[in-house]
Amino acid sequence: MKSIPIKLTSLLIGLLLIVNTVNAQTNTTSKTDIATQRLQQELERIAGLAKGKVGICALHLESGKQVSLNLQERFPMASTIKVAIAVQLFTMIEKGQLSLMTMVDLQPSDLHPGSGTLDVLFAKPGVQLSVQNLLELMMVISDNSATDILLRLVGGTQAVQNRVKALGIQGMSVDRTIIQLLADLDGITLPPSDKWTLGFYAKLDSVTTPEIKRAAAVKLKTDPRDTSTPEAMVNLLTQIYRGTALKPESRALLLGVMERCRGGAARLKGYLPPATVVAHKTGSLDGSATDDVGIITLPDNAGHIAIAVFVGDSPMPLAEREQTIAHAARSIYDYFLYQSPMGMNSVR
Repeated sequence: MKSIPIKLTSLLIGLLLIVNTVNAQTNTTSKTDIATQRLQQELERIAGLAKGKVGICALHLESGKQVSLNLQERFPMASTIKVAIAVQLFTMIEKGQLSLMTMVDLQPSDLHPGSGTLDVLFAKPGVQLSVQNLLELMMVISDNSATDILLRLVGGTQAVQNRVKALGIQGMSVDRTIIQLLADLDGITLPPSDKWTLGFYAKLDSVTTPEIKRAAAVKLKTDPRDTSTPEAMVNLLTQIYRGTALKPESRALLLGVMERCRGGAARLKGYLPPATVVAHKTGSLDGSATDDVGIITLPDNAGHIAIAVFVGDSPMPLAEREQTIAHAARSIYDYFLYQSPMGMNSVR
């Protein structure tokens, strides 16, 4: 029996190694594809619980792998718009145009709906709050008066929109103050701002008929203003985290404030392990918008997830809409934790 030449033997061994490597990669890819397909099906099933349109985008920040549902559909941002306002605020602070220690006088016209925390302060003339105080109020308890004060300080909605555009983000519109957004939701025509005295909004609201309110709510459902795609919101969150939107010190301050967000315990955080770190911001507009966006830190150095979940117009009770967000977040959390991020394919 003739022996096989050494060179031929080496060639055969090399071919076998290549085949085995290809088979291993194919098996891994196949398993990943199956997991991705199952996640996609699960997200679609979960979205059905809301009985309305649901938008999801989740990006594993270290690997760049993404999962999504209705990625480029528009949804009302509600108070999640405050993330964009905060980015413009820190941009101005970085330029030396503002400081966290800048003191701001509280005026009677600054008291807006959704600001119960500040009611007592507005009753006392000469009260001031720092920009840092206002930032905490805006991001931690979603105070609307603090938000509109900051929005005025940073140059208004157009300045925020310009900052979003400068970051190359498409699919996000910043158009109205919070009080104007709420007035449009309630069917209230606002008088000139010099007529905004303590309690003026409540008086206007008390004489607005249910028919006007219903018509306003219906109109808001198709209003393109102050909306975002899930993709655009995750783009903004990603740029915050990666340091392209803000400098490291600003990034750390903003994410720290977002980690203290008191709202939405039943949303992104609802079904995550109790110790999970989530820097987030919620948003709500009755049944028209139930939102939560932010950055989830995975355990065991498995990375971070930038995530936006928007539940659009839905007839379901708030608890059901929030569970939709919580179920989606947990499914995505498990997917990125248990799969190898570097081997996954993105799905849309």
